[in-house]
Amino acid sequence: MADIDPHYGCYRIKFDDKTKRLVREPHYPMQLAELIGVSQQAIKKHLKELEHGNFVAKLQVPSEKGGPPRTIYTVQEAISIRIDLGPDLFNCEQRKLPSGGPMRLSSKLPEATHPVAELVSGRKRISVSEGVGHLAELNQVIERLDSERDALIALHQHIRNRISQGVDSDFEQYEERAMIHSIIESPEKRLDLNLLSQELQLGQRQVSELLEEVRSKLQRQNLTTCRTRNRYSRKLRSILVAW
Repeated sequence: MADIDPHYGCYRIKFDDKTKRLVREPHYPMQLAELIGVSQQAIKKHLKELEHGNFVAKLQVPSEKGGPPRTIYTVQEAISIRIDLGPDLFNCEQRKLPSGGPMRLSSKLPEATHPVAELVSGRKRISVSEGVGHLAELNQVIERLDSERDALIALHQHIRNRISQGVDSDFEQYEERAMIHSIIESPEKRLDLNLLSQELQLGQRQVSELLEEVRSKLQRQNLTTCRTRNRYSRKLRSILVAW
């Protein structure tokens, strides 16, 4: 997961239908200020942050009135930002969109979109009427994928909520719960004991003792509550061995 915290302020501009104009063509700061309805000073501040994050590029172009060159900004980075927030749920992720033409992307595209990729591949221009038809078709696929993702996130949240109930009752110490939540947040990764030691401000011996206590309680919990024990006991053992 990419870290978007350093540039989080870049996305706090007032987003409405006018904001869509920003990605269509390069703009002067004054134009952006008028479109969004904020001061030019505020726009320049956000543009500087966006430029620092490599989301926009600053270009010098000749003045239409014959004066000194003027500065315009153009979007150069294609990204997707996803924020999932709720009880037992927090995920803030920035993903860079893949580059390349339609055929290069086809290996990663849903099968239903392959005909569209084939139709537009290698073409420099597409008529408005044809393009609108393709976009409408892709929007339907995106909406279906988003609905599936929403359901997956909801299931993920449900499971985390049920886990949290057991964590609160079975692990009395704050440090134990912190270790458990570190596992829950990244179950596919090995627990970073050095990082956890720094976060909890514990020495190596204390972390080792904490680890043994958590391992023991996890094993007891697994024996008493896991109805699908055969399926998940191996997963638990692999996590414990990794520690």
